[in-house]
Amino acid sequence: MSDRDRLHNRLKVYRAMHELTQAELAERVDVSRKTISRIESGGFVPSTELALKLAREFDAHVEDLFQLPE
Repeated sequence: MSDRDRLHNRLKVYRAMHELTQAELAERVDVSRKTISRIESGGFVPSTELALKLAREFDAHVEDLFQLPE
């Protein structure tokens, strides 16, 4: 999969805005720190359930965190 085909995300930006570590965010949404790291790097696409949990954690819309490539 090329970089152009990957789901774009702003998870790292939102996490930094809320001053959370990857481990803290992972604990809040019940996943491993490695899962958060892989999502942020584009190596893993979250499930719908996880995307909704992440959006809820930041009081944001899923579309604020994740965008389809153009």
